[in-house]
Amino acid sequence: MNKVKAFLKRLGGTIAKVTKPARLFIERQTVKLLRLLNRLTIQTKSVRTHTLGNGIDVIEPFSMLPITILILYALSAWAWRITRVDLIKLIFRFGNFFDILKDMTEPRWAYFNVALRPMLDTIQMSFLGSLLGALFALPVAFLASSNLNKSPIALGFVRFLLSLFRTIPVLVYALIFALIFGYGTLAGTLAIMIFTFALLSKMLYEQIETIDLGAYVAIEATGATKVRAFSTAIMPQIMPSYLSLSLYSFEINIRFAAILGYVGAGGIGLLLDDRMAWRRYHEVVVMLVMLFVVVFTIESLSRYIRRRLT
Repeated sequence: MNKVKAFLKRLGGTIAKVTKPARLFIERQTVKLLRLLNRLTIQTKSVRTHTLGNGIDVIEPFSMLPITILILYALSAWAWRITRVDLIKLIFRFGNFFDILKDMTEPRWAYFNVALRPMLDTIQMSFLGSLLGALFALPVAFLASSNLNKSPIALGFVRFLLSLFRTIPVLVYALIFALIFGYGTLAGTLAIMIFTFALLSKMLYEQIETIDLGAYVAIEATGATKVRAFSTAIMPQIMPSYLSLSLYSFEINIRFAAILGYVGAGGIGLLLDDRMAWRRYHEVVVMLVMLFVVVFTIESLSRYIRRRLT
């Protein structure tokens, strides 16, 4: 407790560079937390007990909430200092948003013909990447399920690879593939495929671990191969969830595909980045409307299909 109190006192010296209103706010909150910490220190020195009507003494459980709040506050103050948030700049430059919004109120609808081809590329890239990722995820989910794969070494290796794939952001994949295969939709398709593969594999093997294996064991006992037993006994149980998760991934990938163009992975994002750089906001708003309509339509269809599956 003393170390935490000392840390908070030292933290007060680090907020000198923060703007005056923010500094006063942080100082007031620091004083409140120091008082809370003093009360907490006094209370924890003596165990609080309560005597019931039958004479039994019950110890009151210690609450970690004050310490949790204290840690979150310290981390927030540290993050504030590192990011150098300038409230004055934030307030005075917020008016630029309305300048951009004003330009967007006069869209150039003729730009629709220019943006149509990149928008179709975005949809095709998302669909193909989602489809390939979902297909590859199915056999890997089988190997990553602890109730089907009884080899600890193989199980640990497969799950380690899946964790490794999920660690790398999809934008990094797109950038790597763009450097290898050149800028275009191929890089975006491969990035979406790996992202979908890693995400679906994890969600699917967790689903497989919750199903009933009675039918699988019985079919395997008749001499059938693991693949035959899996397709006969397990696939019917996980197929609704598998299709639902695949459609959900496709929804997510439509949004990702629009961003991947910023790193040269093709699609509407590449054109959007170019128009934003030239501040052609009356053309940007046309692409945003197109993107909204596409995403909304795909989400509605996906939601309807997933309801029918479940």
